[in-house]
Amino acid sequence: MTRTHLPGILAMAAIVVASNILVQFLFGQWLTWGAFTYPLAFLVTDVMNRVYGVAAARRVVFVGFLVGVGCSLIGTQIMGEFGPLVTLRIAIGSGVAFLTAQLLDVAIFDRMRDGVWWKAPIVSTIIGSSVDTALFFTIAFSASLSFIEPGNDVSWAGEILPLLGVGPDVPLWVSLAVADWGVKLSLAILALVPFRILTKRLLAHVA
Repeated sequence: MTRTHLPGILAMAAIVVASNILVQFLFGQWLTWGAFTYPLAFLVTDVMNRVYGVAAARRVVFVGFLVGVGCSLIGTQIMGEFGPLVTLRIAIGSGVAFLTAQLLDVAIFDRMRDGVWWKAPIVSTIIGSSVDTALFFTIAFSASLSFIEPGNDVSWAGEILPLLGVGPDVPLWVSLAVADWGVKLSLAILALVPFRILTKRLLAHVA
């Protein structure tokens, strides 16, 4: 670990902490404010991968994972209106989703790094984000995985409602997942601008 990696490490830690705080606050009916900060983790990972290589990117991911575990442990000790702010299922879902998706992002980016500059970040982020969303919401809220934490009642997430209020009838958690996924995809495209700017500046400095 070198000092040159420190900004990426701090950025990842700040994003994870901010997202864990902002996820407690609703944005509309289907999202929380955390949905708009968490996808920036993929931007940090991709910038580190492009500038410093796959090993540096993985180090930043592991730091983010450890910070996320710390946030989850703190959250389990804070009582909200309906119990702990972070349940076991949410903690497991968050950790598994983050680590799996980020490492997948790193691997895909590395495979595509020699192509056109925008392909590696957009493809790796879209695939990583999709896996992240699927893993987290399934582990945290699917009725089929209730055995993970039998004492945690998540029946509210299984309420059958129209998808995003307008589509076919699905469990509520599916609408939450689709809304979250949509934000991730949108930000993946928008993040190409800061990715290009940051990597050009950092690569010039490294050179």
